[in-house]
Amino acid sequence: MSSSGDNKSVVREYVEAIVVAVLLALFVRTFVVQAFKIPSGSMLPTLQIGDHLLVNKFSYGVKLPVIGTPLIYRQGPAHGDVVVFRYPRDRSLDYIKRVVAVGGDTLEVRDKQVFLNGKQVVNPHAHFANRDILSAAAGPRDNFGPVTVPEGKIFVMGDNRDNSYDSRFWGFVDLRDVLGKALIIYWSWDVDESLFSFRRLGSIRWDRLGRMVP
Repeated sequence: MSSSGDNKSVVREYVEAIVVAVLLALFVRTFVVQAFKIPSGSMLPTLQIGDHLLVNKFSYGVKLPVIGTPLIYRQGPAHGDVVVFRYPRDRSLDYIKRVVAVGGDTLEVRDKQVFLNGKQVVNPHAHFANRDILSAAAGPRDNFGPVTVPEGKIFVMGDNRDNSYDSRFWGFVDLRDVLGKALIIYWSWDVDESLFSFRRLGSIRWDRLGRMVP
């Protein structure tokens, strides 16, 4: 009888440990840190396709899941931050871009150059793959605005300025939809290689592992 009771006690301990571990993992993912994979080249060359990031969800405070209501408020995001957010046109999708303007800023793009509150902003991470300049009539890529960012919103752009679908095309991001600030690259490899190929292992970008996101 004693042996049976001991076995039940051991099983109960394992079950309790598993439940606690799952709850802790859910808490960490919801409020502290979340993994994110780069699926496109909109942030090249800063972030490569196949980079895996950790996103600090505590950077701008603590929010209620799904609805995004702040429980603990912290200042931000700030100009230049790389943030992960829910895509405004489909909130089931997460996007990653760099913050170019915040609430109250007036932003304009003239011939690919960003002007913030009337002054040109030189971003060392901005990359231009195409020398051609499109007129405003042809689209917002190279000539856009001026627009004033509403309070409670941010304006974001990809570092790969000629190949990024961002606020120039679909508008502002609500602060409630900002999930966190990109923190560190913990894994990176070439996704074009087959997952079950030895070449996939050879495509690991060892020099990128552990890099902080600038």
